[in-house]
Amino acid sequence: MLRIGHGYDLHRLEALAPQGAGRPMILGGVQLAHDRGPVSHSDGDALMHAITDAILGALGEPDIGQLFPDTDAQWHGQESCVFVAEALRRMRARGFQIENLDATIICERPKIGPAKSAMRANISRLLACEESRINLKGKTHEKVDAVGEGHAIEVHVVVLLGTSSATTNG
Repeated sequence: MLRIGHGYDLHRLEALAPQGAGRPMILGGVQLAHDRGPVSHSDGDALMHAITDAILGALGEPDIGQLFPDTDAQWHGQESCVFVAEALRRMRARGFQIENLDATIICERPKIGPAKSAMRANISRLLACEESRINLKGKTHEKVDAVGEGHAIEVHVVVLLGTSSATTNG
């Protein structure tokens, strides 16, 4: 049995505190040097948020905002790996595993290339799957709209879940 899910996240980027409301730029659990960062309730890791929603979406489960609302103080500043861990717990409880994950990170800066291997390794470790099953792409918006002007970061993730069990209640 196979299930596919799509995850999406977008965060406004602002100057880092104390000049602005931006948090340090973290993507895929890796901190990147940048003078701007996401404005968010949690750590603002847009890649991890999109991964969480892709897994939850493949399962037909509630989305990240329903499970971890930004109105709940317990999630303030929370590392996003906690959200991914809950999605994985639900996935494994249903007998699924990650077959592959394809992510597109869209921002003008910082450039994704230099951190791509560290992000892939971290995501592979977190998802407990081979690194060859994880693909990351960095794209720009060619200076068009808020993303292209460096005011936001956008991430799309597609995940394929699979199981060999014919008895999974999927």
